[in-house]
Amino acid sequence: MIRCITNGIVLTMNSDREIIDSGAVVIENNLIKDYGSIEEIKKKYDFDEVIDAEGGIIMPGFINGHCHVSMSIFKGIGEDVPDRLRKFLFPLEEKLVDKELVYKGARLSIAEMLLAGVTTFVDMYYYEDEVAKAAKEMGIRCIAGESTLNKNTPDSEIPYGGIDYAKSFIEKWKDDELITPAIAPHATYTNDAEHLKIIDEISKKYEVPILMHISEMDFEIKMFREEHNMTPTEYLESIGFLSNRIIGAHFTYMTENDIEILKKHDVGVVHNVTSNAKSARVISPVLEMREAGIRVGLGTDGPMSSNHQDIISVMHQYTKVQKINCGDRSKATAIGAVEMGTIDGARSINMDDTIGSIEKGKKADIIIVETSTPNMTPLYNCYSNLVYSAYPSNVVFTMVNGQVLVKNKELIRSNLKEIINDSNGLKDKVYSVVGPQQ
Repeated sequence: MIRCITNGIVLTMNSDREIIDSGAVVIENNLIKDYGSIEEIKKKYDFDEVIDAEGGIIMPGFINGHCHVSMSIFKGIGEDVPDRLRKFLFPLEEKLVDKELVYKGARLSIAEMLLAGVTTFVDMYYYEDEVAKAAKEMGIRCIAGESTLNKNTPDSEIPYGGIDYAKSFIEKWKDDELITPAIAPHATYTNDAEHLKIIDEISKKYEVPILMHISEMDFEIKMFREEHNMTPTEYLESIGFLSNRIIGAHFTYMTENDIEILKKHDVGVVHNVTSNAKSARVISPVLEMREAGIRVGLGTDGPMSSNHQDIISVMHQYTKVQKINCGDRSKATAIGAVEMGTIDGARSINMDDTIGSIEKGKKADIIIVETSTPNMTPLYNCYSNLVYSAYPSNVVFTMVNGQVLVKNKELIRSNLKEIINDSNGLKDKVYSVVGPQQ
């Protein structure tokens, strides 16, 4: 089947950052077959279906490089309290998280992401098989990592039980077209060296990513200084753990040596500006990491940390926060933000050979952002409008792997009303633990 998305501005995000003002993209089955001017494309092909972009921006889908999608059920509770992770979230998860909550919470976040043009997300949580199942059913691309910790978890009665879960999970999903299974040691401070080495061997054996929170917390930095006289990044290098298979989230508290280490081992980095800012952490040296040639993408973190799962909002905040940090409005450019949300985001998760840009042979993960509403009008520069003007609701069309999942701003493969009702149906269960939230 050959289809054409036409009558739009094609923002390719290829190596030349090519933009075609009156352009079209040809899709055959699940791959991008061709792209070019409308006139050129019309001469070369006959189509089974034509999709009219109505003057909108045709571009690669956004990549959410780090999140915990099932936590959407907890969104909006326990806000504005110190040390929420250890004093509030961990106990809450122990009492409430089960397969049902993980599955329904994942569906809620995936619906939000698809409606906002996110076509790939990277997740780490518990009962990750339920996240993979939800992602597969709803048609989105996903790297799903089963969490491992040095304590009992909702899906394990023993510390580090997530390792055995991860092995069976990886074997089940290893060859799936949409789902990439992974193993996810929660953080440097919740996994010891012995188990990190086991995790590294599993990653090598199955050729799957490792997802991990690294250099995120102030207490984490203090702990590694006191116990090892190292930063967390230095410590991970010292035990031989760092590699290009790692997708590390945050890297908020960084030294110049840390940045050199990440570059040396080609570690992928995902910047979560909204979560970091809401948690009152220091500003991550993202510009320095990018200048050093480190692969850096963008993520939302969990819905409790950032309260949203779209990348358009993250791009907007990334530029503003970095400009304030360096005192130079010419830094953290709009084009750089879109790169991090698309092709550089794909690089950060080692998927840039198949997604992240509109190029021949890549997967047909494509969105349309309309340009006819007041906030998107006039349009002088696509990058500027996407970063400084756009809302997630400006996304009108989302395709993943050649399948249309959002059309005219509506989910067409999944029942949004059912997803919302299922999520609201868990509120009483949450209230039984935390009480009413004012």
